[in-house]
This record gives sequence, structure tokens and C-alpha cells, in this order.
Amino acid sequence: MNDERNAIPLILTGIGSIFATVACLWYYGYLHFAKPEDALLLSEFTLLKTVPGEDYKVSATPADEVAQCIDGVLVLFDTRHKGLSGVLVDSRTQAVHCITP
Repeated sequence: MNDERNAIPLILTGIGSIFATVACLWYYGYLHFAKPEDALLLSEFTLLKTVPGEDYKVSATPADEVAQCIDGVLVLFDTRHKGLSGVLVDSRTQAVHCITP
């Protein structure tokens, strides 16, 4: 009996399984390859300072982003793109912190 086995089919099966797993994770939104154009610039957001006695107007339709305080850092989740989230930072790339009640 010859106990030698051809390892090439096993190696190709392993590589194919890895590619198939990555493709499935990417398709269902669990894996995202970030591109520079995916980043939201801080200039797209404006801080409206509230002054007592003054009125300010905001749109009735909500933004596509939802903010949540996670470990003391403000994290934005995009509701249009499943799984897309990011940390809100200032011009010096310092994270915007939040206070949890």
C-alpha cells in the first residue's frame, strides 16, 4: 500500500474555503473593506449652540446617522449602510467623548 497522499487538493480546498468564507462575510455585511471615500468628514457636521431665549431651526427628517455612547466615546452608526460605523473626531483626530448616565 502506498501511504503517500497528494496534498495539492487539500491545499486548494483550504484556500477555496477561506475565499468563500471571506466572500460570504462581505456579502452579508459582516466584513467591510474601508476606502478613504467611506470616511465622513467632520465638516459635514455642525454644532448648533443653544442659547437660552433664542430659537433655532432643525430639519424634521432625522439624519442617516445614529450616535451612541460606547466606553465613553461617541460612536456614529450609519443606518443606510449595514455595519458601517465610526468614531466622531475633531480636526486633530481626537475622539469626541460622551458622558453615560
